[in-house]
Amino acid sequence: MQKKIIALPKLNNLTPTMESTALKLMEEAGELAQAIGKLRGMSGERCAVGEGEALACITRELLDVAQTAVSMMFVLEENYGVSIEKALDEHIAKLMSKGYLVQRSNAE
Repeated sequence: MQKKIIALPKLNNLTPTMESTALKLMEEAGELAQAIGKLRGMSGERCAVGEGEALACITRELLDVAQTAVSMMFVLEENYGVSIEKALDEHIAKLMSKGYLVQRSNAE
């Protein structure tokens, strides 16, 4: 199984709650959708930036979404005792049961 592993830091100097982080996650996801739509010309506006700049903006917004999701994982672990590692194992098992992932042998 091919993986993309990205380590994002726990943000300090903040006191996020599950609710505030969920709202921030939705805000960041909206900004990502707006960047894709606007920078790809889907909003009806003419895109005034080049492909490279558009992709850079989309990537920045995607990382904002990922950072906020990771922040919510810290909140769930620290404030509610959730094991993200266990949840990740269950998530991967779910993906495998739905056929999205196929377990390959080590010989391959």
